[in-house]
Amino acid sequence: MEVKYYVQLAIERVEYWIDAVKELLSTLTSDERCGVMLKFDNIDPDKFAQLVADAPDWVEWIG
Repeated sequence: MEVKYYVQLAIERVEYWIDAVKELLSTLTSDERCGVMLKFDNIDPDKFAQLVADAPDWVEWIG
């Protein structure tokens, strides 16, 4: 397989997990969304940093 194929799979998976987080947050109130993101950062700062890097507009999701 070509590297391009694996790159596309990686991109799709990143997009999927970002969409999954957005979908989850959309079911919550504004206060709950804020609390979840703060706790997310506290519990797993590495994954939170990855989210911030992959989706710099994440702040708009909690508004």
